[in-house]
Parts: sequence; structure tokens; C-alpha cells
Amino acid sequence: MTRRNLMALTAAALVSSATAQAAKAEETIKVGVLHSLSGTMAISETTLKDVMLMLVEEQNKKGGLLGKKLEAVVVDPASNWPLFAEKARELISQHKVSAVFGAWTSVSRKSVLPVFKELNSILFYPVQYEGEESERNVFYTGAAPNQQAIPAVDYLAKEEKVERWVLAGTDYVYPRTTNKILEAYLKSKGVKAEDIMISYTPFGHSDWQTIVADIKKFGSSGKKTAVVSTINGDANVPFYKELANQGVKATDIPVVAFSVGEEELAGIDTKPLVGHLAAWNYFQSVDTPDNKAFIEKWKTFTKNAKRVSNDPMEAHVIGFNMWVKAVEKAGTTDPDKVIDSIVGIKVPNLTGGVSEMLPNHHITKPVLIGEIKEDGQFDTVWQTDDLVAGDAWSKHLEGSKDLVADWQTLKCGNYNTVTKKCGS
Repeated sequence: MTRRNLMALTAAALVSSATAQAAKAEETIKVGVLHSLSGTMAISETTLKDVMLMLVEEQNKKGGLLGKKLEAVVVDPASNWPLFAEKARELISQHKVSAVFGAWTSVSRKSVLPVFKELNSILFYPVQYEGEESERNVFYTGAAPNQQAIPAVDYLAKEEKVERWVLAGTDYVYPRTTNKILEAYLKSKGVKAEDIMISYTPFGHSDWQTIVADIKKFGSSGKKTAVVSTINGDANVPFYKELANQGVKATDIPVVAFSVGEEELAGIDTKPLVGHLAAWNYFQSVDTPDNKAFIEKWKTFTKNAKRVSNDPMEAHVIGFNMWVKAVEKAGTTDPDKVIDSIVGIKVPNLTGGVSEMLPNHHITKPVLIGEIKEDGQFDTVWQTDDLVAGDAWSKHLEGSKDLVADWQTLKCGNYNTVTKKCGS
């Protein structure tokens, strides 16, 4: 064989290999998974990566989607907010994913929004957030404030007779905006400014001694006091430990958390925390056939009978199943057609109802208040009778009360009902 022939054969083999790889790539539909597997948010986000792998595996057992197998592409943005944008671009541009399921904090979501708009891809965001947003390329399957924060405050005021409020959060956009909404809401209900204490701490904060002491002092005025917590990530572990160290009991100063679920409690001695509260749209302890089946599948998939489920996991279940139905309805994974077809899609949630994707790209959800039990699970003490439709814009903020989002009819995420114009 001449050298020229050998080079020709080698080149042909390389072309053939590249063609085969491209053909193989076209045989699968890629799904992006954008969750922190390291850093301060790994305590919360790693389990969301795992549930996405389970959902993809389950769908493939059903025959895949549009006659093709699904392939999960996992990246680690490492609790680094600018890195979220880089990893989102990598998923869309390099890996050619059809949709991305990911992000936890609002700062990570804000980081990736320009990427999804520029590249016209789809993000399913599974965590409760502050609202004040509705993007065409994003579907918000976690709770808006009217599906978590507002009902939680109403519960505390009515059932626990709370009169003084500590709004404690991690220092970023979600807690600050949520607390701005809650502060306005409480004042509209007649709560005085001196009966509201607001505190922020950085991500990963570990020294809670002074802050818990301040909370105890604030709650010693004779008025029933509660803590509304938007503390995120692994800072929750030392916060709850310090509450126990200083003898802050739920009967004295109850804490209602918006970012503490079964996964976070798994790393804490929960006995001193019995009776403290969390507001979510799902608890593992919910007694429904769909939830029992899900938990069984989850523990089988993870090969760990001690693995717990939580609210953002359920949001991914809902979002993934909505995306599958929308793709089937559209007959394609093309983002524009999927975005058009998904509004109005209904899928069962794990709490016993059927959630629907709304024109504002939020969904309908039940609201539950649960008490922490010794085993790290929650006992549901209150629940809405009906599913609550998520509001993109708060009725309690001056700049938002006249805004609505409607991507089906108005094709706008911030339509002003007074000026009859779509914002920028």
C-alpha cells in the first residue's frame, strides 16, 4: 500500500467515524441538566440532578420520545453564578440539548436568562422564587410568592396569632424581593414597621449566634413572634442548630421556611426542631397513590431506602412531563413550537391534583404548611382546598400590581393593564 493510499484510507475512516457519531447524536434527544453538584448549593441541587436522570431513564423505558431515546447531559455550574451562564451556553450550543432543567437560586436563573433568550432555548426552573418575572423561554414550575410566601404569612397570623415578624434571608434577589413583597403585605394588614425585623446573611453563613440572640430579644416584647426564613443552601444547617442551642422552640418563636425541605433536614438532628414549619407545594409524607409510586421508584433508582424526596423534585417531575406532552403535541422539539404547544398542558402532580401550564408560564399548585417531625419528615397541618394559579407579578408592589403576563394571547411577559402596553 502506498503512503498516499494509506492517508486516503485514514481520512476516509475519520470522515466515516465523524458521520457515524453525528448520526448517533441525531438518534437521541438531548436534555440538559444544569444543577450545582459542588459548592454551597450542592446540598439542595444534587438531588435534582438525580431525579432528572431517573425521569429520563423512565421515559426511555416507555419508548423514548418521538421514536428516539432521551440522553441526559449533566454539567456542574458549582454554585458559581456566572458559570451557570457559561454552562447553559455549553449545553445549548455544544451539546445541542432540546431543553434544560435546572438552576436553584434566583441569581443563577437571572444569570442564564440572556443565554436562553439569545439562543432561543427552553429552561424549566423548579424552585420557589420571588416572582416579578415572566420570560418566553422559561417555565416556572416552582412556587411564586402567592403560592408559598403569602399563604404562609396568612397561616401564621390566623392560626399562630403572630404579631411580630422576623424576615430572615440569604443576601440575594429572591429573599430581598420576597421580603419586599411580604413587608408591603404585612403593612397592608396593619402590622407596624417596628414589628418587622429584616436580616440578611451571605451564602454559606455559619455563625448564627448573634442573629439568633437578636431574634430572641425581638421576640421578648410580649407579642407572638415568628421567623419567616428565606435562608438558602447549607447555611440552614448551622442556623437550625443555633436555634436549638439557644432554646428557641417552635412553641415560642416558630420558624416557617421556604427553602428547607426533606433533603436539608437529612443533615440535622431534627428533635429540637419539632414543630417548626415549612411552606411548600409538596411533602414526601403526602399520602396519595401517585406519590407512593414515585417514592418507590425513587428509592429503587437510587438504590438507597433512606433517600428522601422534596418539593423541587416534584416540580421537575411536573415540568418534565409537561415538556414530554408538549413535544408529543408539537411533533417536534423545536423550541418555538414547544413553547406554543405547552400552554394549557395538564399533568398530575404528586399531591393529588392536576397541574396546568398557564399563559404566564407558571403553573397551578396546591399550597401546604407542614410541621417538622422527629424523623425529618413533615406533618401537613394546613392545605389549600384548590390549586392556586401562580402570579408572575405581585399585587402588593406598586410597580407590579398593574402588570400581567400572557405569552399565548398578548405575547408579553409584563403587559400593563392600565396603559395597555407591553413593557420592554
